[in-house]
Amino acid sequence: MKIEIWSDVMCPFCYIGKKHFETALENIPYKDKIEVEWKSFQLNPDLSKTEVTSVKEYLIESKGVSEEQVVGMNNQIAEMGKTVGIDFNQENSKVVNTSDAHRLIHFAQSKGKGNEIEEALFKAYFTDGKNVADYNTLSEIGEEIGLNKTEILEMLNSDAYVFDVASDILDARNIGVSGVPFFVVDRKYAMSGAQPVEYFVSALTQAYEKDHLQDNADNNGASCDVDGNC
Repeated sequence: MKIEIWSDVMCPFCYIGKKHFETALENIPYKDKIEVEWKSFQLNPDLSKTEVTSVKEYLIESKGVSEEQVVGMNNQIAEMGKTVGIDFNQENSKVVNTSDAHRLIHFAQSKGKGNEIEEALFKAYFTDGKNVADYNTLSEIGEEIGLNKTEILEMLNSDAYVFDVASDILDARNIGVSGVPFFVVDRKYAMSGAQPVEYFVSALTQAYEKDHLQDNADNNGASCDVDGNC
């Protein structure tokens, strides 16, 4: 069973949703039969790659919220993060364009390290306050999970995966994704948002048992069961 997850590095609920999803997988007997593919989505593709903005400045200017509201929102997210082991420090987060971070995600997935790079980038952005548009920073993040730093820099300094990122975003638009995280199972079922662990367990189990257990049964060939039914 294939699960595609549209996500953005600067989306706190994507990080929380990732934790809930991973916990759910540990409670599903078919977890080894599930393939995960991370897909690119940008909450604000118009952001600069070179001008760094704080979360407070960004929300006040782009969303029109007050400074007091920003503090309240950050505190609420921080409390939610604690329940899943995330140390949110959004007051230190650097709001920048995430397109190159998404290219790194595609590169990492090509090396079998999609989940690892997602976790590393979320931590870099939300906990460590790193600039995820800076090439040296991205190469160091990639190196930390076992990728080759030189290869990362060569990739970033080319147009590699630019089309893949754009294709993911277009794909999201075509299937009606308006917010992230967004989970699509076998291109048949969809789940939106950082759902509770129990919801993921139930939904994923039902999807697998409905489609894949029946497929396995159909592929077993002609047979008779222990009751003599043939």
